[in-house]
Amino acid sequence: MKKRLLATVVIVLLFAGPLTAQLLTWTPNFAKEGDNITITVDATKGNQGLMGYTGNVYVHIGLITSLSTSQDDWKYVPFTWATSPANGQATSAGTDKWSYTINNIRSFFNVTNASETIRAIAILFRDAAGNRVQRNADLSVFNGNMYVPVYDNGLHVRFIAPPLQPYFTPVPETINKAVGDNIAVNAVASQASDMKIYLNGAVVQQASGVTSLSASPAITAAGNTELVIEAANGSVSDKDTIRFFAGGGVNVAPLPAGVRDGINYLSGNTSVVLVLYAPGKSRVNVIGEFAGSNWTEQSAYQMNKTPDGNYWWLQINGLTPGTEYAFQYMVDGSLRIPDPYAEKILDPYNNNDQHISSTTYPNLRSYPTGLTSGIVSLLQTNAPAYSWTNNGFVRPDKRNLFIYELLVRDFVAAHDWKTLRDTISYLKRLGVNAIEIMPFNEFEGNESWGYNPDFYFAPDKYYGPKNTLKEFIDVCHGQGIAVVMDIALNHSFGLSPMVQLYWDAANNRPAANNPWFNPVAKHAYNVGYDMNHESLATRYFFSRVVEHWLQEYKLDGFRFDLSKGFTQTQTCDANGGNCNVANWSNYDASRVAIWKRYYDTLQLKSPGSYVILEHFAANTEEIELSDYGMMLWGNANYNFGEAAMGYIANSNFENALHSVRGWSKPYLIAYMESHDEERLMYKNVNFGSVSGGYSTKDTTTALKRMAQNAAFLLGMPGPKMIWQFGELGYDYPINYCPDGSINDNCRTSNKPIRWNYQQQARRTQLFDVYSQMARLRNHGWYKDVFIANNITIDRSLAGAFKWLKLRSATDSSLLCIIGNFDVTAQTATFTFPAAGTWFDYLGNTSFTATAGPQTITLQPGEYHVYVNRNVNNIPVTPVFDVDNPANTLLAAVYPNPVKGASILELNIPEAGRTEVTLLNNQGQLIKAVFAGTLNRGNQLLPIGEQLANIPGGLYLLKVQTRNHTRLVKVLIQ
Repeated sequence: MKKRLLATVVIVLLFAGPLTAQLLTWTPNFAKEGDNITITVDATKGNQGLMGYTGNVYVHIGLITSLSTSQDDWKYVPFTWATSPANGQATSAGTDKWSYTINNIRSFFNVTNASETIRAIAILFRDAAGNRVQRNADLSVFNGNMYVPVYDNGLHVRFIAPPLQPYFTPVPETINKAVGDNIAVNAVASQASDMKIYLNGAVVQQASGVTSLSASPAITAAGNTELVIEAANGSVSDKDTIRFFAGGGVNVAPLPAGVRDGINYLSGNTSVVLVLYAPGKSRVNVIGEFAGSNWTEQSAYQMNKTPDGNYWWLQINGLTPGTEYAFQYMVDGSLRIPDPYAEKILDPYNNNDQHISSTTYPNLRSYPTGLTSGIVSLLQTNAPAYSWTNNGFVRPDKRNLFIYELLVRDFVAAHDWKTLRDTISYLKRLGVNAIEIMPFNEFEGNESWGYNPDFYFAPDKYYGPKNTLKEFIDVCHGQGIAVVMDIALNHSFGLSPMVQLYWDAANNRPAANNPWFNPVAKHAYNVGYDMNHESLATRYFFSRVVEHWLQEYKLDGFRFDLSKGFTQTQTCDANGGNCNVANWSNYDASRVAIWKRYYDTLQLKSPGSYVILEHFAANTEEIELSDYGMMLWGNANYNFGEAAMGYIANSNFENALHSVRGWSKPYLIAYMESHDEERLMYKNVNFGSVSGGYSTKDTTTALKRMAQNAAFLLGMPGPKMIWQFGELGYDYPINYCPDGSINDNCRTSNKPIRWNYQQQARRTQLFDVYSQMARLRNHGWYKDVFIANNITIDRSLAGAFKWLKLRSATDSSLLCIIGNFDVTAQTATFTFPAAGTWFDYLGNTSFTATAGPQTITLQPGEYHVYVNRNVNNIPVTPVFDVDNPANTLLAAVYPNPVKGASILELNIPEAGRTEVTLLNNQGQLIKAVFAGTLNRGNQLLPIGEQLANIPGGLYLLKVQTRNHTRLVKVLIQ
């Protein structure tokens, strides 16, 4: 006796409508190797890759033979992908249907090996370019390839209905039947034979000497149900079997006390209560790796429904502590979804999990291939806990945040938390006190910016295990650094179980009754599916998400992507098109109310947590939100870019000051670069201004211009942000492609990681400026200048000669920054806020200023940060007039403390002999460092190697020209 058992796994047909026909049909029903065969596809089924397509359709076709090593090992493929061969073109068979005929299968494919047996035809239908392809629904099973079996001369029988999906081993389409329903059954045999149809072992139809048989039996019992078709001809017989679950009555019971949506772990570590919010559904079963489940619906795992019909729940006992169990919810007998609150998932799509190395994620368990389809959730009682060591961390004052934005993938080559942890000391030296990490909750695929989220409670496995993430956060806190999570809670993508749970297949969008999502977006620039933040279900979900990360991971806050999209105000048409961006950006009272409510939620879950909005709405709205305590992004990329390149007309970056916008609180996070803006160094070296021998395109000059930008940006009050490697002058464009080209399509592609920039002294000098400005922002004498609410700000930032003056009413600290952003020398009148001794903070020199206007000439790109208090303990030298630095001997050492690559930068007032000597703090000569003739102007002298063997300590570098002397304090470590 021969028999076949169809796979009993029910495949989720994402976004498919009611199922009547089959994805593939063919005639004859049992084609043999020498037969002609016509294969017809119905594009309304499967992945619907060609549904609605009206152009020419071609087949990609091959054979699975006895010599194939797997069902993916196609033989005798006659056509090349993405071509349009005339003999490979399918014929239209009506709307969304195409047919293709093969004359004599063996001859068509030119199979000449007599001992080679043909087992199946492998086939796909596609457009000419291969961009639209019709496949099976589940692409995780050999890419959704479709197969038509090829038979021998024996007796064979198979089901025609219920419909089947044409995998190599066919599986039934979703069967959603309950007690009292009838099920249509149709079967065919290859020879006239005695045929019988069985339902749960009882014959429901039979006939003799026939080649087909039909029945429509009633289902009389709930639970596991079996259909069998049997054909017999003498002593030869064949059998085919389909198994499915028939629904019965649903038990109604209230939620157990103390449980809520998601996975609830009970005491004892052997039991959980699973809770799914799914109003309006008829039945829900838990399927998975629990005893007796076998990834099929079982009566023992049918969930209880609450009296209001909104929740489904089930307690599962007998679990082994520490063991990971994979599971899904089977909803209404057809839809398989993971738990939306799962903290770990397994993803079969495009082998995403298989591309995560064991180094990144040790002991990552495998997907239950062949048992189910789609993403599965994991639960684990008594999971390994992380022991926190820095429980007393105090978050930095949000008014003085220095935020470092990074994408893990493009910051460390290993793209994991463990390696990122090793960069904390670098970031600490830079002076940042907050790290903002681009989205790291589970998103579609691995290589992504992360703004395509599907699961909000699970850290993406591509970055490593959750406890390694916790360790990273813990170590950051130990270094005084806050950690902020960038998150996209305004939309989700198609693998989200909340999107799938209520889906309008006819219109290919969330259904109108979806509790969380709008059918179409209400606003412009939406991607994925737009969340409805007026919905109580969405509000609850938001609350749970932020609670999870703030309390379980001790995160310090969130940067909310596209926060302006948190609105139900309609600024697009009914189909989500023709959006009015201006109207969307106008003051929106409902959006303000949403954000105030969410801000209150965060403060309730973790008092003092940060709320950062990417808003870009009307200033009146941003004022109201900032007054409430929220921080908002302030994009100054364009104006700072123009300034750095030397184009003055549009170089006014005063809008980076909260006071210019009329804000009362300094909660504007101004930035020159972000993940979403062009890199300023790239703009400089490619598009900068040139005047004579001075070019902002020159890399060394461009780096100095970046330092000037940094001095002004970080010299402004309020929180500030920089983008990764900006402190080293990262000069690859945002649209840089892995192959070295530049293309808009590569915006989110991997970018070169340039830690080697630290080997270049001219780049570490830029780093040092960032670091020193960060130090000034946190210095006890000057901190109030950046955070106090009663700061006096005076400015002139529109012209080439820009200046900024800051004073806090709480103390006597004063700060002045001046700089020439032109490509030619500029002379201007500048009045210091007070007469007396002033210190060039970055130049480590001092001078005396008058109380009146002083005429100052600055060379192109020259800038100074002046403080009236001796922050650096600069030796007070003889008084020099600051009115014309070009005629003054100036000296500075970068970096200081001295390293192997340290540079002594000099401004020589007149050409002639210059001597540089190293003195101890008693003025005794230690070493002659340089003696020679230098030209007038800016000069760079490498000194690191000459001082390499000097014992550590505090020294003075004495610079002597014919008429001038300058002392520079240096620290040798």
